[in-house]
Amino acid sequence: MALSEEPAAGAREDGAEEGALARGGVLEAFGDGAETRELLGRLRAVLGDRAAREGALERFRVIMDKYQEQPHLLDPHLEWMMNLLLDIVQDKTSSADLVHLAFKFLYIITKVRGYKTFLRLFPHEVADVQPVLDMFTNQNPRDHETWETRYMLLLWLSVTCLIPFDFSRLDGNLLSQPGQIRMSIMDRILQIAESYLVVSDKARDAAAVLVSKFVTRPDVKQKKMADFLDWSLCTLARSSFQTIEGVITMDGTLQALAQIFKHGKREDCLPYAATVLECLDGCRLPDSNQTLLRKLGVKLVQRLGLTFLKPKLAKWRYQRGCRSLAANLQLCAQGRREPQTHAETPDGDADDDVPEEVERVIEQLLVGLKDKDTVVRWSAAKGIGRMAGRLPKELADDVVGSVLDCFSFQETDNAWHGGCLALAELGRRGLLLPSRLVDVVAVILKALIYEEKRGACSVGANVRDAACYVCWAFARAYEPQELKPFVAEISSALVIAAVFDRSVTCRRAASAAFQENVGRQGTFPHGIDILTAADYFAVGNRSNCFLVISMFIAGFPEYTRPMIDHLVAMKINHWDGVIRELSAKALSNLAQRAPEYSATHVFPRLLSMTQSLDLHTRHGAVLACAEVAHSLSRLAVQEDRGLGGELMRQAVCVLIENLSLSKMPFRGDAVIDGWQWLINDTLRNLHLISSHSKQQIKDAAVLALAALCSEYYTKEPGEVDPARQEELITQYLAELRSPEEMTRCGFSLALGALPGFLLRGRLQQVLAGLSAVTHISPEDVSFAESRRDALKAISRVCQTVGVEAGGSPDEVVCEENVAQIFRTLLDCLRDYTTDSRGDVGAWVREAAMTSLMDLTLLLGRDQPELLEAQVCERVMCCLAQQASEKIDRVRAHAARMFMALLHADGPPIPHLPHRGDLQELFPRSDMASVNWNAPSQAFPRITRLLGLPAYRYHVLLGLAVSVGGLTESTVRYSTQSLFEYMKGIQHDPQALEGFGGTLLQVFEDNLLNDRVSVPLLKTLDQMLANGCFDVFTLEENHPFCVKLLALCREEIRKSRDVQKLRSSIGVFCGMVQFPGEVRRKALLQLLLLLCHPFPMIRKTTASQVYEMVLTYGDVVGAGVLDEVMAVLSSTAWDAELPLVRGQRNRLCDLLGVPRPQLVPKPSTH
Repeated sequence: MALSEEPAAGAREDGAEEGALARGGVLEAFGDGAETRELLGRLRAVLGDRAAREGALERFRVIMDKYQEQPHLLDPHLEWMMNLLLDIVQDKTSSADLVHLAFKFLYIITKVRGYKTFLRLFPHEVADVQPVLDMFTNQNPRDHETWETRYMLLLWLSVTCLIPFDFSRLDGNLLSQPGQIRMSIMDRILQIAESYLVVSDKARDAAAVLVSKFVTRPDVKQKKMADFLDWSLCTLARSSFQTIEGVITMDGTLQALAQIFKHGKREDCLPYAATVLECLDGCRLPDSNQTLLRKLGVKLVQRLGLTFLKPKLAKWRYQRGCRSLAANLQLCAQGRREPQTHAETPDGDADDDVPEEVERVIEQLLVGLKDKDTVVRWSAAKGIGRMAGRLPKELADDVVGSVLDCFSFQETDNAWHGGCLALAELGRRGLLLPSRLVDVVAVILKALIYEEKRGACSVGANVRDAACYVCWAFARAYEPQELKPFVAEISSALVIAAVFDRSVTCRRAASAAFQENVGRQGTFPHGIDILTAADYFAVGNRSNCFLVISMFIAGFPEYTRPMIDHLVAMKINHWDGVIRELSAKALSNLAQRAPEYSATHVFPRLLSMTQSLDLHTRHGAVLACAEVAHSLSRLAVQEDRGLGGELMRQAVCVLIENLSLSKMPFRGDAVIDGWQWLINDTLRNLHLISSHSKQQIKDAAVLALAALCSEYYTKEPGEVDPARQEELITQYLAELRSPEEMTRCGFSLALGALPGFLLRGRLQQVLAGLSAVTHISPEDVSFAESRRDALKAISRVCQTVGVEAGGSPDEVVCEENVAQIFRTLLDCLRDYTTDSRGDVGAWVREAAMTSLMDLTLLLGRDQPELLEAQVCERVMCCLAQQASEKIDRVRAHAARMFMALLHADGPPIPHLPHRGDLQELFPRSDMASVNWNAPSQAFPRITRLLGLPAYRYHVLLGLAVSVGGLTESTVRYSTQSLFEYMKGIQHDPQALEGFGGTLLQVFEDNLLNDRVSVPLLKTLDQMLANGCFDVFTLEENHPFCVKLLALCREEIRKSRDVQKLRSSIGVFCGMVQFPGEVRRKALLQLLLLLCHPFPMIRKTTASQVYEMVLTYGDVVGAGVLDEVMAVLSSTAWDAELPLVRGQRNRLCDLLGVPRPQLVPKPSTH
């Protein structure tokens, strides 16, 4: 089984963890050579076994598909793979089925690498022609199971046609018997090609390749080219794109003609070009609703156009640099080079007549630019570029003018898109002279913001994307001085598209185009700084673009006003309500960058828009007015809170701290009240301070408060001023309930920094107030930072007031309040809050662990009798759980806290469960030597705790989240460690039963808690597949299996979570290995999932059940195995439910499972 091999695979990579992470998904070489050789070597052995044959084919597809993005890695291995397969094909003793199987494997290789590379490896000697032709005699063009054979044979025949001998020399004596004339090889090949040009499978494409190589041979073109072209044109003339047969026939014929006119010599094809163009006009392909036919028509017409024109490069074209790297470097060494343009040079071939057919070709290509399908427009754009490169300068300029006519607001979005593609092609080829840039840049700037409303949505994203491609192409095509007059407009337009476009593809395209211009032109203002903030990944988040990145870019004055104007003109009235809301918030932010412009120009314009007849415009304008007005009012009130204000506040706080520590004689002076006001005001308004200064100012204010209180708020040494204490504590506790998170943070830390004499007598109130901040309520669920700082403050308060077992709960930590403090800290270890920043609850859990360690060490040192056994056990178990979870930073922090308590420097902490075992498993030396951040070092150690009953539940809870997680290294090493532990207890029934019971308890306690249950299902899937519970298969209806099945069914009942459902499928498949009622119910559950409302779930279930049947041979009887496999593999499980249900019921009958009955919905009457 594949899953059982994971630990071994991971073990081979132990030493290369960092390298593997650095490489990511990029492969360095073809690493499956041995397995591929083995697969190809045993084709004869698997031929008779259908399941084995299909398994071998599927495995080979999986291997090859890994190299789809890097197919060149296969090149050194193609020859031996082909030789192994062709040995089977050329072996006379090979059965027809074996030959077909070999060709299937050849096709898979060709599909990945491409036939052009693969083609030249076929044997192509003279002796190979006849055997390949003979193979066609055994082929049935209507057999849809063997189309790969015919496809590969046609490709093979196409390369054998390149032999440098006249085919007539291979015919010998055509009179084999008196009165009977054998068909010549030339005629046989042509007959094969013509017959396969009209078939409905992929062999049609290969036949077109064969025709292009065969008909253009010197000996064949003299005798057969005219006849073949006549046959092709007659076939096209009598075919109709209104029928399926006609579409297939026209497709093959058009492919063949396009290939002939592409690969044939101009002088050979020119006599027929006008006739073919006439016939093509008669076919009226632009009226067809078949995209492929229209694309092939455009492809053929451009090839005909290129045939009419001499193959030459226009001397007038604009060139940037040279094709030679050495020449470019030499020019750079000599100084700034001038662009090589020959605009003023007379065209040496101006006297050459341009055939009148060229005008018809250009006209058809311009029509193709407006086609409704992208592939047709793209092909037409390339044709326009190729044709213009062979035209005289005046005619090419006319073509550019015709392309620019596509950018009319009377034209559809298709015309705009095609026009952009054509301009990019023309620019890339140097056919857009700098004199045309004024007109071109004007239409591209319009295309970058093109959007046309259609009903409840809009079109134009493809136009904007193509416009970005034009800008990208221009960056490569022109010298910086040519584009310099347009830099301000293009750079602003690209920034606006990268930040404010609704489509993520357009934002990323604009970012890429901006990057290309920054790198190649070097003239875009602040290019590097903007790219750092608005790179490919950063612009993927729309809210981040509108609210964060835009604010950064608007800090550069060149972009501020264009960004604001675009929002007002294009986004405030957008059809998407989310865009209108984001635009209003963005305008609020940008108003701080240009307050005067926003007040004098933007706000009056927004007010006038509120009177618009369009509902969207009114809605957006009202939102924007509110946001901009609020932003400008805050700016007016807080003029002192700029950079100077932030710096001065921090500096003054440091001054207060140092003056207080210096014991300056200000006791009773009014200046103390001023200092106190400044500190309070700073803590209260932390949310208004820039993020990069916030932490520094907060820390400075807290330190200043601690020093100020210690020095100036006592009447006598150690005696508090009651009035000052009452005022301060009451005010700070009230601020803890502020709706601003940063205010809560500041005053929490302030309470934690107060000296002991201010806390004396008010300790219960302070602890209760801080404890309230740590509680999660619906309105402050995302206030993770305030909960973190409150926990820090609780720890500092405890350290400040000290411990006394019999003391007063208002004075010290004592027997009456210690339990409540521990309860608060331990409850925070269950904070798994997530928001757009990720697992922000991790900050809270880290602070809780630190505070628990500090409090426990404090009690262990001063009053160990206050530490109850139950509390100590819970602290250690919770730390062990955190040390086995998936986030590296949290895991390492928890492990350090765990080790600090286990190996405390002072008196040993009492009541630690299994202290002796822990000290043996985690010696003191591990504190310094182990890198707990590295999964490869942490998980093998932490899983040892599974052997200790007190820790097993919590460690297993953490491991379930790690094993079923997403991070590759965490999953790998946590899985290895868990499987290693399971391997060690396989022969200990008691340990295995205990582990199983704990696992079920974890599942039951976290039922419907997706944070735990979804990764737990993935963990169970891997454990079942790895044989961790094979011992339970010896007993029918083992209690563990029965309860596990019940929990899994309860977990997914009525669930619509696709990830959870897909995870459960693997668990149910794994539970089929358990005999008895468990197997029957698991099969029933899987069969129910085969008719799930979600097509993806049905397909996934069918695929995994198929693998399950192959894996567990005793599940299905031998008599029905083939039929079960056939139903699973041949059924379209994403079809309509009534069709799928019939096949599912058929499986129920074959597997001996009762058919599920549809439950009628309760009547509403």
